[in-house]
Order: sequence, then C-alpha cells, then structure tokens
Amino acid sequence: MKLVSKVTEIYCIADDFCKEYHSELNKTSLSLSNPSADSPKHRKRKGRMSDAEMITILILFHSNTFRNFKHFYLFYVCRELKKEFPDLLSYTRFVERIPRVAIPLLLFLKLGLM
Repeated sequence: MKLVSKVTEIYCIADDFCKEYHSELNKTSLSLSNPSADSPKHRKRKGRMSDAEMITILILFHSNTFRNFKHFYLFYVCRELKKEFPDLLSYTRFVERIPRVAIPLLLFLKLGLM
C-alpha cells in the first residue's frame, strides 16, 4: 500500500506540472494562421499514456534498485502496477516516446523537486 500511495503522489505532482507546462508552451508557441501546402502536418490525437504517467514511471525507475529499464518495465510496471497504469504501452513504444517527455521530465526534476 505504501508504494501505491507513492506512485499516486508522484503522478499528481507530475500531472499538475504537465498541465502548467503545456499551457505555458501553448502561450509562447508560434501558430501558423495560414499554413502552406508544403508545411508538415501534425496529428492532434492524444496518446494512450499521458506525459505525467510516463514521467512517473521514469522517476520510479530511478528511485528503485533496478539496473535495467527493460526488466523494470516488463516485470514490475506491467505486472505489479497494472492497476495504477491501465493503458500501458508496449516496451518498444514506451522507449520510442521517452524523447518526447525528456525536456518536461528534466524541467520537472529541476523546478518541481529541487
């Protein structure tokens, strides 16, 4: 029960940070009012896992004694924390999405926890 409360606490703090981060990012980002035909198109679809969930899993990995992220994800997160993270990605897809949350994770650690 202690670990579940730790996961929930980290997730709540990370979720609040991600909401603030995305609102600030949207305020300062440039928008194309008249996109040209040559401009790249981006999807607006939300992913299965939120950035806060991914940040929580990455923080849990670094705060535990696991030496290998693959074993941590496959044998601990996918088995023991399935109730806390019902929409888990496959290991390969999770690793592919880590660069997407790298900057928010570093800012979260710098601003939120220090």
